[in-house]
Amino acid sequence: MALLFPLLSFICGLILASSTLSTQLKSLLSSALARLFIPIVIIYNMVFYREGSLSLMLFSFFAAFLMFFAFLAISKDRLASLCFSYTNMAWLGFPIAIALFGSEISSAMIALYIGISIFGNTWAVTSVSSEAQSFKEIIKKVMQSPPVIALFIALIFRGLDFQSLHNHQWIDRIYSIAKWGMSFAGMCVLGMWLRNTRVDRYDLLQSFKVAGLKLLCGVILCGLAYQFLPIPYIHEYIGVMFLLFCLPPAANIVALETHYQGTGISAKYIASGTIVSCGICFLYGLILYLI
Repeated sequence: MALLFPLLSFICGLILASSTLSTQLKSLLSSALARLFIPIVIIYNMVFYREGSLSLMLFSFFAAFLMFFAFLAISKDRLASLCFSYTNMAWLGFPIAIALFGSEISSAMIALYIGISIFGNTWAVTSVSSEAQSFKEIIKKVMQSPPVIALFIALIFRGLDFQSLHNHQWIDRIYSIAKWGMSFAGMCVLGMWLRNTRVDRYDLLQSFKVAGLKLLCGVILCGLAYQFLPIPYIHEYIGVMFLLFCLPPAANIVALETHYQGTGISAKYIASGTIVSCGICFLYGLILYLI
């Protein structure tokens, strides 16, 4: 069921894309994902914390940071560099990770998501905006982002000693609903979005090249982390850490670009990258199954 549910949700999105209510549904599901389901999952996993989460947050943040400047040195294009480094952990990463590794990997995915989300919230606006953003404005945007607000709520709950509760079945039930809701919303929105985006052969070819470079970065950075970084339980987490480099650009990049520049160049990067990444993630899952 864990493998079928994301696929069925994606197909549901493809079908709903032709509905007259598709725009409203996309907005509703996106808001529910970003403002409800993901924050609930973050709060739960941070309250019932497992050692190693902070290390994973730092890994995903600095991995994205290094990838941004590495690609910028090659392309001289800040928008393309952002698409290369800021990956879609929310809509695509969570459903695929749960399908491949099971729900027990949620805490690791949350930590990786928080790191990449902080990077995205600090770097995205400065990369797509033609106007310089002050440090104060950047910090304000970060502090107001749902993942960071969820972290503060989790700290309050830990301060109230929620993690010591012996009977928290109702909390587990809410968490389980949020996980399924997150998977459905993410894959359904992805299906609606891809149904209405045209991608040509050249876009796919470029995305294959970029994906190959991203996978190379993943092999190098994950290899270095495995050998030299003191990340607890890294032998359990290394597979989901590598998944970070299999994912496409974050979908909200195009919304920011449209708002600040009035263009939608990143839409094709995101659409073609998503198609290529779906294939890569399928092959990755197949390899994991075979070994």
